[in-house]
Amino acid sequence: MSNPSEPERERIDPEYDHRREDGVDEGQLEALLDEYAIGRDDHENAPAFVIRPNDVQEVVALLRDEAGFDHLSCLTPQQYEDRYESLVHMTKYDRRSHEVTLIVPVPIDEPVCESAEPVFRTADWHEREAYDLVGIEYEEHPDLRRILLPEPWQGHPLALDYDQNKPQLVHYAEHANPLQADGHDDESDTMLLNIGPHHPATHGVLHLETVLDGESVADVEPDIGYLHRCEEQMCQQGTYRHQIIPYSNRWDYTANLPNEWAVARAIEDVADIEVPEYAQVLRTMATEFGRMLGHFLAVSTFALDVYGDFTAIFQYGMRDREVVQDILEDLTGQRMMFYFFRLGGVCWDLPEPREEFVEKCRDFLDELPAKVDEYHDLLTGNEIFQIRTIDTGVLEPAVAKDYGCTGPVARGSGIDYDIRRDDPYGYYENLEWNVVVEDGCDNHARVLVRLREVEESAKIIEQCLDLLEEWPEDERTVQSNVPRTLKPDAGTETYRAVESAKGELGIYIRADGSNSPARFKIRSPCFHNLSALPEMAEGEYVADLIASLGSLDIVLGSVDR
Repeated sequence: MSNPSEPERERIDPEYDHRREDGVDEGQLEALLDEYAIGRDDHENAPAFVIRPNDVQEVVALLRDEAGFDHLSCLTPQQYEDRYESLVHMTKYDRRSHEVTLIVPVPIDEPVCESAEPVFRTADWHEREAYDLVGIEYEEHPDLRRILLPEPWQGHPLALDYDQNKPQLVHYAEHANPLQADGHDDESDTMLLNIGPHHPATHGVLHLETVLDGESVADVEPDIGYLHRCEEQMCQQGTYRHQIIPYSNRWDYTANLPNEWAVARAIEDVADIEVPEYAQVLRTMATEFGRMLGHFLAVSTFALDVYGDFTAIFQYGMRDREVVQDILEDLTGQRMMFYFFRLGGVCWDLPEPREEFVEKCRDFLDELPAKVDEYHDLLTGNEIFQIRTIDTGVLEPAVAKDYGCTGPVARGSGIDYDIRRDDPYGYYENLEWNVVVEDGCDNHARVLVRLREVEESAKIIEQCLDLLEEWPEDERTVQSNVPRTLKPDAGTETYRAVESAKGELGIYIRADGSNSPARFKIRSPCFHNLSALPEMAEGEYVADLIASLGSLDIVLGSVDR
């Protein structure tokens, strides 16, 4: 009997979800790329095809238009002794299990590669970072210059020949108006306005180079890199077993447990480490509490951005966030930098007495529906808030995909994409919960997504508590048996991602046979989401620019890494 088509399967089995279909058909990919592929490789997460540097645009466009790979999720640059490589990780918004990696080798004496930016706008910032940190140049890139380091910086910090001990004298240039004289008619009156990097509305050390035409935003360019801490390089110098996961808490420090899971998932993939089922439940519960931490802070600070409400919404958000922090402090022993995850599981079981901890969690969950209603009464139902957020910061679905947006930003634009469901990990696929999607595409929709996701997190936590209470005592294994020193096979490569509070947080690892990764790349959701800000803000008022930025819920520790 032949396999039924997708519509037939959905009619036969109401539980069927095409996003959960098995991996991509390698035979079809080989046939599609036959003209371009000059070699093959197999990464742990996806088939990989080696292509020529001058075929990048054709191949990326072919995969998008003919095979449906509409999400350029990550671009990873790296250097070997004899070559550079630019790795393009692609997947699909409607089938996350379909992945493919393009390996683009470029010569060591002339590291030049064709830009993917004409096909995917998200490649703009990716390629600028690759040029900045590794030294690969991208032909046909519209604005190839440094993005994290100052333009006069000498050398590329992730290049093999970079001298970390050499002092640098950096001369800063004056900012120029990006709109030239012929960019407006004679009656226009433009003004360059610097917002940040030290400004409460920029949510950290972010600089917005903003050009105003009257009160309207004619042009805005996010200037990042003020918080760059070389996290990728630090992770490459750390050991797999204990020294990398703690770094991750510093990226998105407002909701950092998913960060730990992203690192653990990638290392467990390259080292072939199994995680006990009981530990998966603990991971899932803890991470959903962490998601709540991020959403409470996002909603409360957004209220400050939009109408300066400190006494009500902000303090309500801090009230509920503090309760969650109390719970996680009991569970992990830390209040902010948790370090609860270990390779192969978690550090320990629920605190004793277990009944008291579970009761504390259930008391919070019982009170949560009434608290969420308060947020809707004070915030989403507020007329001032509605005027400031409805139909402002509009991000159409096609544009959001072009920039690689994920998380609440994408789901607020009607994109039904959540890695917890579409590329299942942990215990999520065994639990009942829903992916929250709003089709408003504006600042208001993104707030609604986060508030509804708090309720979905509560559903997940409630089910995890039931499981943890009923789990046989002699089967409560919190960690698998992991070797003290991990040395994955040389050449093993993987890109794995999790659904953080901000979106797709991905990690690429290449092992070289030692106890530290040869390459460690962080795919930050905040980095991608922020790159779409000009699309949301240009043509709107300055106040709407502030609201749009706040709706993205960025953390500069995640943007800059």
